[in-house]
Amino acid sequence: MPNDTAGIPEQMAAVVTTGTGGYDKLDYTSVPVPMPGQGEVLVRVLAAGVNNTEINTRLGWYSSSVTGATEDTSDTGDRPDGGWNEATPFPFIQGTDCCGKVALVGPGGDQTRIGQRVLVRSCMRTQGFDHMDNIWMGSDFDGAFAQYVKVPENEIFAVACDWTDAELATIPCAYGTAENMVHRARVQQGDRVLIPGASGGVGSALVQLVKRRGAEVVAITSASKKESLAKIGADRVLTREDDLLGILGKESVDVVIDNVGGAGFGTLLKVMRRGGRYATSGAIAGPIVDLDMRDMYLKDITLIGCTAWDAPVFPNLVGYIERGEIRPLLANTYPLARIAEAQRDFQEKRHIGKIVLIPPD
Repeated sequence: MPNDTAGIPEQMAAVVTTGTGGYDKLDYTSVPVPMPGQGEVLVRVLAAGVNNTEINTRLGWYSSSVTGATEDTSDTGDRPDGGWNEATPFPFIQGTDCCGKVALVGPGGDQTRIGQRVLVRSCMRTQGFDHMDNIWMGSDFDGAFAQYVKVPENEIFAVACDWTDAELATIPCAYGTAENMVHRARVQQGDRVLIPGASGGVGSALVQLVKRRGAEVVAITSASKKESLAKIGADRVLTREDDLLGILGKESVDVVIDNVGGAGFGTLLKVMRRGGRYATSGAIAGPIVDLDMRDMYLKDITLIGCTAWDAPVFPNLVGYIERGEIRPLLANTYPLARIAEAQRDFQEKRHIGKIVLIPPD
């Protein structure tokens, strides 16, 4: 049995996603509080970030039948292979970002962790870091869109900082995904790094993480967000309407870190230098792209797909936070019950940084 459960309710508020479709699939309801088993902890959720992946999963965007952008994906119809071509575990609780406080530990766990404010590592390498197998909280099992979440004890990280709960909740998915791509692409001082979609959660995290490694940042965003990206460290900011090849020129960029994809993919390879590295973990403008193989192999370009987080990624982020090397970009907060409104706000993409949900006390 776990330690004393006094003060832990039997039921909790949660958003249960019941299937692929529209906002009607988000059911704000009451469900049993999960109890931690051996090697697990129960975390009281203090704040939970909103991400593309939750919307993509609800829409069924990961289905092989979908070929367009997230914003163009229909919210009608059943897509049983909506989770990376495997069955999504509907109904379940989404929520990939969690800042919380340890409420219980399972049998044999470290009792001293109770009361710690922690971040949960969203991407978990179930077979260890020598294997690429991974599962994601809020996609493969119940996540943080609730008052409590049960996770493995070795996936929680205490963070010593003066950030608010909502600010800490901006970090796990966006910054973890960004740091993983920066790490895999071997970004170093002196590199010139191009970041399409630089104003989103991952994109704005990339701007900070690339700059802290001493590289030059060329960001792409909408005209209305140019000044904001310059303020967080972008050396040069272009708009989506700019002639990228005409402005930057051929072979002018060492690294491209791109979560946009879509019609602009081919141009990105043309601006890359010989031996360049292209890293991606998403394709919000569309997963199907035109690839001229000659641009890739004649220039010795490395294409790097990034989903499973490498071992240094999350400890790195905790260190950056504690040393004040990055700062949170919190766009807005909503009560958990207003998740549909928060996701609508998210999809309008007028914000910079992250939108965060706050569960009831």
